[in-house]
Amino acid sequence: MPGKRTDYLALRGGAEVIEADGHGEKVLRLPDGSYLKVFRRKRLLSSAAWYPYAQRFVDNAASLARLGVPCPRVIHVHRFPIIRRDVVHYHPLPGITLRQIVRDAGPETDAPALRARLGRFVAELHGLGIFFRSIHLGNIVLGESCRLGLIDIADMKIGSRPLSRFKRKRNFAHLLRYREDRAWLLADGGKAFAEAYALQAGTGYAAPDLQAWLDATDGAER
Repeated sequence: MPGKRTDYLALRGGAEVIEADGHGEKVLRLPDGSYLKVFRRKRLLSSAAWYPYAQRFVDNAASLARLGVPCPRVIHVHRFPIIRRDVVHYHPLPGITLRQIVRDAGPETDAPALRARLGRFVAELHGLGIFFRSIHLGNIVLGESCRLGLIDIADMKIGSRPLSRFKRKRNFAHLLRYREDRAWLLADGGKAFAEAYALQAGTGYAAPDLQAWLDATDGAER
């Protein structure tokens, strides 16, 4: 049953705001360590009107879990029409984002090995039919078991077959959309990432071709 504004205030009681923008709170951490992801309902004439992003988050979490890809665990989804918000309550994915690792990198950080790990992971996602539009170093987490996983998973499509070459190339552009991510990933010309991706992807994907894809991708926009 849709909740009231007072229900939302009760739900987020004692929370720490982790992320916000000009429209309000976006991500909050509750005292028990669980999180709230707040989705603002925007235009009436959009796909979000019939398939809200909160529900996409929930559905994608379930699909990723079935595929064995680490991701947040959903507790509940709440609707608050009076304030035009949907809220997903979830357990976060333990670990640290690759972006944080890169920013805090010390001399002991093995950057080539991390790029290779990322290449294998992205190839694995593509082989599973996962097209993650929000893929970037801030949404990929290195977990406690040294496995990579995904967060902020609302903007994603999961198909029944591996991605086409066209979609893989498009997803590389999403991965390289931020300047700092691009600079780090291509510091070696994309060699470590491309070689690992090619090895994981198998027949039809050669490392030199993948490096050319990366180099040709104009993703440094943000």
